[in-house]
Amino acid sequence: MGLKKNDLFSITLDYFKSYLPYMKKCSPATIRTYQIAMEQYLDYLKEQNGVMLYKVTISMMDRKSMISYLDYLEKEQGCSVSTRNHRRACIRAFLKYAATCSIEAAGIWNEIQSVPKSGEAKKPVDYLTVKAVEAIIAQPDVTMRKGKRDAFLLLFLYQTGARVQELVDVRICDLALDSRNIVTLHGKGSKTRVIPMREKLVEHLKNYLQMFHPDVNLYSTDTLFYSVHKSQHSRMTEDNVRKIVKEYGNKARAKEPSIPENVHPHMFRHSIAMHLYQNGVALPLISQWLGHSRLETTLIYAYADTEQKREAIEKAIPEDSTLKAFLNSERYCLDDDDLIKQLYGLK
Repeated sequence: MGLKKNDLFSITLDYFKSYLPYMKKCSPATIRTYQIAMEQYLDYLKEQNGVMLYKVTISMMDRKSMISYLDYLEKEQGCSVSTRNHRRACIRAFLKYAATCSIEAAGIWNEIQSVPKSGEAKKPVDYLTVKAVEAIIAQPDVTMRKGKRDAFLLLFLYQTGARVQELVDVRICDLALDSRNIVTLHGKGSKTRVIPMREKLVEHLKNYLQMFHPDVNLYSTDTLFYSVHKSQHSRMTEDNVRKIVKEYGNKARAKEPSIPENVHPHMFRHSIAMHLYQNGVALPLISQWLGHSRLETTLIYAYADTEQKREAIEKAIPEDSTLKAFLNSERYCLDDDDLIKQLYGLK
């Protein structure tokens, strides 16, 4: 009934069944994210044009319709700016591919490139001070077997900057305890990255292996961290790690009031990144080390550090001081272009 005449049908099918999984090597979770975004956009176009879904065409995806849809998400659906921008990115990605398949789509792609990304206030980074991290890691009772495991897990989580999923996916064979002393982390979208381990961490790792993996060789595919159920080892879950971090965070708060109420594993990742940046490690290195695929993700540490300095200076000057008039907050606003050039390795 018109499916044969509609380029959108065949292009969409190829995009999700061939291009994303086999050419772009996207994970099923990533593909599903794009599918949801496109499904909802097509439903919107169907309603706006008063047609059946199979009659929605690429020509309906023009600049005006795209802006209207993004405004609808934010103003009528109550979506956040980040959600709006994510949907924009998904639609752009699809139309960029469609432009290689259809002349009509190429025209639409050229037109929608001028649809701007919505401005979003930079969110503060939730991170712990070095003192706070040390206080949390010191909480487990290392005279007990569980305490030794938890203390090492917290130290490993912090010093590697691993995401919680990356942490529980680490296998014995991912460790290289030789002159390199590295661990391979398996991140989002089947991406891997190699993280060097400091001497202190390696020392704790060897002690941990002796106790929890005494008869396992370094080529084993057993997971580094595991739970025991009915005498059987199984991969530790992300929820297990969250409970461990929360438990010791709550205990440490009595000694270190700066520790926030909701301590979570990702806070350790933010913390090591901030501590590295504050100690002079270049942004490009931090970006590679954390496995960031987007510039904005790494930039948050530079913004947070600058905001912290600005607040510290403002607090240090009394309100009634004559110096207050000379405090210029503009001095502590970072230049986006300058930071991006750093991330590109141009500076």
